[in-house]
Amino acid sequence: MPRKPFVPGAALVVAAALAAGLTACTGGSGSDGEDGDAKSGGTSTSSQAAEPGRYQTLPEACGLPARGTLRDLLPGDGQQLSRTDAKKIYGGQPDITYDTDRRVGCRWTRETTAGTRHLGLDIQRVVSYDAAVSDDDKAQGIYDSKELDAQIPPGGAGSASPGSPSPSASKGGKGKEQGKGTTTNSAPDAKGEKGEAAASGSPSAASSPSGDAGADPSADPSAGLGDSTAPRVLDDLGDAAFLNDKLVTADSGVHRDVTVVFRTSNVIVTLTYDQWSTDKAKLPDSQELQDKARSLAGELSDSLSE
Repeated sequence: MPRKPFVPGAALVVAAALAAGLTACTGGSGSDGEDGDAKSGGTSTSSQAAEPGRYQTLPEACGLPARGTLRDLLPGDGQQLSRTDAKKIYGGQPDITYDTDRRVGCRWTRETTAGTRHLGLDIQRVVSYDAAVSDDDKAQGIYDSKELDAQIPPGGAGSASPGSPSPSASKGGKGKEQGKGTTTNSAPDAKGEKGEAAASGSPSAASSPSGDAGADPSADPSAGLGDSTAPRVLDDLGDAAFLNDKLVTADSGVHRDVTVVFRTSNVIVTLTYDQWSTDKAKLPDSQELQDKARSLAGELSDSLSE
């Protein structure tokens, strides 16, 4: 049988077609690979995103302190409370917030013939919307701002320099963070008195850790530099904590304000505890107020950790 004639042009056409087919297959495979890499990259990016904080919700603030703790923090003058009065005092007044999963608070007040005590609790859950910043790191930044505003000496016990008023004191007790200002001047029936005290206080009153403007500093247990009751960092509470103590005198009387702030994961707790006395000769005891405030702070930290 005679062979068919070889046509070079036809061979070239077939080769070109095969090459085009192989190119198309290779291109498709490369595209699929790119898509896979993009998804893989997305997954990798997601896995590298900062971890969320431990807390996703918040408890009801007024129900956190034990009733026995509240009795100790808000002592009476020996008079027996009626059931209605006891419920009103120890039940607390919850703060009005728009998102109870992000912020809650409660206030307690007890008036006696010897003076008035106020207890305030503010709990903030911090959420970072930056994938590169964790909730905990965001919360630590807010905590650091509070500590800076309070002029707490870094690294342990001590007291702030007497020569420079703290920003929060010069602004009438309102710091950069809402928690700081709100809790310091939080008592509903004492806002006017505290505002008056802030307005009438001199720079020297706000400059010392005790904020003492009229009483003899030697009579104030927290007035000495390096005193164990001076404003300081607390190493045994939460992930970070500090305590502030101020004594303020005004025409209406004298009051000591103790503040404990601590962070646990992405939650910041601000506890304020103050005692007002109409007798300027009787200064509220720093050690007593601090011990009770720290005891409650430890109780709250344990409750949040459960």
